[in-house]
Amino acid sequence: MTLLVVVGLSGSIAMATADSSAHQVQSKVRVPAGAMDAVAEMQPSWNLGNTLDAFPNETSWGNPPTTKALFDTIRAQGFRSVRIPVTWTDHRSATAPYTIDAAYMARVKQVVDWALADGLYVVINVHHDSWQWINKMATDHDKVRARFNATWTQISSTFRDAPRTLLFESVNEPVFDDATDTQKAELLNELNTSFHKVVRSSGGGNTNRLLALPTQYCTADQKPMDELNATISALHDPNLVATVHFYGWYPFSVNVAGGTHYDATAQKNTTDSFARMRDTFVAKGIPVYLGEYGLLSWPDDNHPPRVERGEALKYFENVSNAARAAKVTTALWDPFAYLNRDTMKWRDPALFSWIKSSWTTRSGTASFDKVFVRMSSPITAQSLTLNPNGTTFRGLWQGDTRLVAGRDYTLSGNKLTLTAAALTRLTGNHDYGVNATLQARFSRGLPWNIDIVTHDTPVLSNSTGTTGSFTIPTQYRGDVLATMEAKYADGSTAGQTSWTPYQEFNKAFSPDYPGGKTTLTTEFLDALRADAPVTLTFHYYSGATVTYHVTKSGSSVTGTTS
Repeated sequence: MTLLVVVGLSGSIAMATADSSAHQVQSKVRVPAGAMDAVAEMQPSWNLGNTLDAFPNETSWGNPPTTKALFDTIRAQGFRSVRIPVTWTDHRSATAPYTIDAAYMARVKQVVDWALADGLYVVINVHHDSWQWINKMATDHDKVRARFNATWTQISSTFRDAPRTLLFESVNEPVFDDATDTQKAELLNELNTSFHKVVRSSGGGNTNRLLALPTQYCTADQKPMDELNATISALHDPNLVATVHFYGWYPFSVNVAGGTHYDATAQKNTTDSFARMRDTFVAKGIPVYLGEYGLLSWPDDNHPPRVERGEALKYFENVSNAARAAKVTTALWDPFAYLNRDTMKWRDPALFSWIKSSWTTRSGTASFDKVFVRMSSPITAQSLTLNPNGTTFRGLWQGDTRLVAGRDYTLSGNKLTLTAAALTRLTGNHDYGVNATLQARFSRGLPWNIDIVTHDTPVLSNSTGTTGSFTIPTQYRGDVLATMEAKYADGSTAGQTSWTPYQEFNKAFSPDYPGGKTTLTTEFLDALRADAPVTLTFHYYSGATVTYHVTKSGSSVTGTTS
């Protein structure tokens, strides 16, 4: 039955594709004449990731075939534009004249037309081609240039009469191998300039279509943005858009090097990045389309969460605020993690509510979203620091019950203190784990959830195994793993992440809370020196730390608590 369904879907796509090539959808959206105003109208935006950019085929990376209903959902949820990344490599000849397969071009057009028909702005591009063949431009210049121009000549011809709500993006995250920094800048300038010439010379709606030009690797670093600004200035075209990507402070985005919190360093990285976008482009009348943003490894339903939930919410809240202040339009990168394209439902509705709220307003947060109460010690008052973000604190609630100021909590400045009496009541039977959830409510935006957690220091046990399979029996006792340090006896770093003792979450180690164990990955164990004892320090979000020792001998691994 499954096979029949798949064949049926494929057949319906093929039939619709043939029909869609016969006409050009006209958008009902009136696009402002000015590029700044037009890009502002595109806020907020969403990416159809891991789909037409997947290879060798649209469904190869686990997403279902795109349907009109998908764009209906996106439009109904408040998005005003979509970015549709497209990888062309496996759907075109590798030699001149580099002809794109007609059926694939028709499929791309069908998907674009569906989005345009829903009144969405649409961005299409040349995506993973950037590192599949464009990256060889320094050593194979003429062939890459000809192939790139042929690609955009065919795209421009297909969409020549598309409405101005369709934008073209030159190339995604361009990289150039075997080239100096100066050569890389020159090669990207050449590609962007050639892209501009090919599209504009194709006539029709392409004469004033908005064109997005990227920095090297779409980074928001200053030097690449200055280089792109020089390219845009030299083209003397008011319908150009700068595009960059933002995934936050790298240690926080993947949880490595101790990046367990959205701390002052991570926040400064956000603030500084958007300030650079504003000063380099927006202040000079050049709109910025943030073609991708998010966190590199969160959310991920397939693995334990690398980034602590509340810290991730603070990141999304702050990114949207910084983007609004800089007048930057943001496109959420969604490979599969946010919208379930089989059910058309958000995988985590509460997370999406935070993202959606942040488009228009600020929400108050706090220094953390958990208060840890130790089971083995007398209960004492616990404090958090509120981050009102321009709002006003309105009080604490447990469900529909409002906590009493003075009795259940006190507020001194932004220091919120839960009394011992309140924590005693809230922990109830005092079982390990979350005993209650409070809401800190503010004058606008969404409430901040605070979990009341009973815990004790986790207990690890001795273990033996191999480099192919090694786990540490772990009684988590209500606590949550934050990170792991790895050092040899001389204090040097152990593990595959040699530049920091704090190893990467899920790459070197991973918790299994239901299974009561902590896994050390094969990659981490393979990177250890033979017969050299390693001290691991596990850090937990309660503040607890536990040391553990592992030694690799051949393929055997031994772990001890002391």
